Amino acid sequence: MVYLHPRKVEAKSTRTNRVSRMLISAEDRLTRARVVLERRGVAAVDLLPHPIAESWTRCLAAGLDPHNPPPRTVVDDATLREARQRRDLLRRLALCEMDNLYHQIAGSNFMIAFAAPDGILLDSITDQSFSAMAGATSIWPGTLWTETSCGTNALGTVVQIGKPIMVHGAEHFFTRFSTLTCTAAPVFDAEGVLAGVLDASSDCGSRQQHTSALVSMAATQIENGLFRECHRTDVLIALHSRPEYLHTLSAGLLAVDPGGMVLAANTRARFLLQGLPVMRGRRVEDLFRIKFEDLLHASRDNERLRLEDRVGSIFAAKVENVRVARPVAVRAPAAPPPPRPRVGFVAEDPVVSDALRRLESAARRKLPLLLCGETGTGKDQFARHAHSVSGRAGEFIAVNCAALPETLAEAELFGHADGAFTGARRGGAPGLVLEADGGTLFLDEIGEMKPGLQAVLLRLLDDWTVRPVGGGRRRKIDVLLVAATNVDLASAVVSGRFRADLFYRLNTVEITLPPLRTRADFATIARCALSRIAPAWRIDDGAIAALRRLPWFGNIRELNSVVTRLTLAGETGVIDARMVSGLTGQASDPPAQNALRAMLQERIRAVHEETAGNISETARRLRVSRNTVYRALPSSHAD
Repeated sequence: MVYLHPRKVEAKSTRTNRVSRMLISAEDRLTRARVVLERRGVAAVDLLPHPIAESWTRCLAAGLDPHNPPPRTVVDDATLREARQRRDLLRRLALCEMDNLYHQIAGSNFMIAFAAPDGILLDSITDQSFSAMAGATSIWPGTLWTETSCGTNALGTVVQIGKPIMVHGAEHFFTRFSTLTCTAAPVFDAEGVLAGVLDASSDCGSRQQHTSALVSMAATQIENGLFRECHRTDVLIALHSRPEYLHTLSAGLLAVDPGGMVLAANTRARFLLQGLPVMRGRRVEDLFRIKFEDLLHASRDNERLRLEDRVGSIFAAKVENVRVARPVAVRAPAAPPPPRPRVGFVAEDPVVSDALRRLESAARRKLPLLLCGETGTGKDQFARHAHSVSGRAGEFIAVNCAALPETLAEAELFGHADGAFTGARRGGAPGLVLEADGGTLFLDEIGEMKPGLQAVLLRLLDDWTVRPVGGGRRRKIDVLLVAATNVDLASAVVSGRFRADLFYRLNTVEITLPPLRTRADFATIARCALSRIAPAWRIDDGAIAALRRLPWFGNIRELNSVVTRLTLAGETGVIDARMVSGLTGQASDPPAQNALRAMLQERIRAVHEETAGNISETARRLRVSRNTVYRALPSSHAD
């Protein structure tokens, strides 16, 4: 017989009670939550797991009653058919994985579903026993599964947060779904934007612990299939820290154009290369310590390579589609035009979509383009997209016309010979126009160009020949001309501030971009901005509505600034309407505008001093135009 000291018996009893309290089932905890919900409202969510609690908070804020769900929202057949057609490739990939997933999950009472990013259920695979369940009878293609329509549910909550989640039994906000367990995972496209949601649902008794892992793996398989299909004509670089995993779902994928420019990266690649500029438009050399040409040569001799990134990490790598890259040693006499790149910005608004279509058509025909619109509406992005779709092999050269010093403008644009003037670069310089030969010349803020420079530009447009200042032979150039302005050039012509003959040369194809306050895709723009600035953050519908009410004089550029400040002002990882009103409630008042302008000027002057008075470096660091820097500096510094 063993005798225990009374204190030890008491300690053991205390530990047992503590463990018992920890083992309270989720169902008991949620039952208590519902009781408190009826008595105290929002306080009930404190008893729920964190991601579920956040979802409940959103549902309560939307005015939903857990015992009285609203009528189901079902789109008509035409809308469903159109939604499926727009995602034909994605659906084909998803249906294949849905079938595989359905056979991987043992037992019955399961349904596999796939939904569009707006929550519309596109397809489902269901067994008869699941279809007969209470709560499952309302799950069919065409139904809307957002949180505002169906409360907390795996599919709708993933649409909201962009992360995998399992919602079990009573964790569903509406009691009619409390007999179900749902597991869902997001599917992102090649640009990192939510493309769809994969869901596996069952009765609570059929829940399997490995279901979440299987759903996430299937979602990744769809993502990788979509990535490879979208970039089937591009060079693909697969990489992993361990060579045996190169052919698995955990490998990172980079898509690169035939010239070594990064086009896209999948989620895993962005994770493996975190801290590096893994973004569209950067070169392979910006990420790895190897030239792209050397990488191609090495991949032709070795199936598996060793890559070192710019911070010293070592990866095993495999290069695919090497044949699509242009030859390194021998220049092809007539290389085919590159494939049409995807739009790297939001263009869902009908006006913007039509403008984009006209811009692409004009760029392919090498017609001069004039981009008009308020400051910050995305004229620079449109100009760069015109260069991309034109298929031109030369560089994209941007010129800020307002910042060109009038006395040296011709030398800046057309170059100069050695010793052409005091301070001329030794050996001369080619000039910006010549650098754009074979590519695109982007004349930004053309409406601010000085009258003398307008005459210089007009001479260029007459014969497209360039002669350096101070001598040298004339040279014929071939450029796509894109000009941009936030000035009404027609009115400037009437007032005599802009030459009429130059205006008529520039506006062969005039495209006006709408201001942010009128755009139908405002919510998408705001969420995309947040995903770039702070990927771990999200923004709720109330905050979107509050932001939409602001005047947005600075348009998308101002929105990016406001979103950045909102992420700095909060610590929750969620931007809500209260934060927006607290930070921007007085943004439209003149005093607040003056204060904001003063803060910007202080920042510009500080960086200007840090860079020893380098205007270009200051503009690059702050991501503003050189003209903005000039305006913020005292006249003595700006000269």
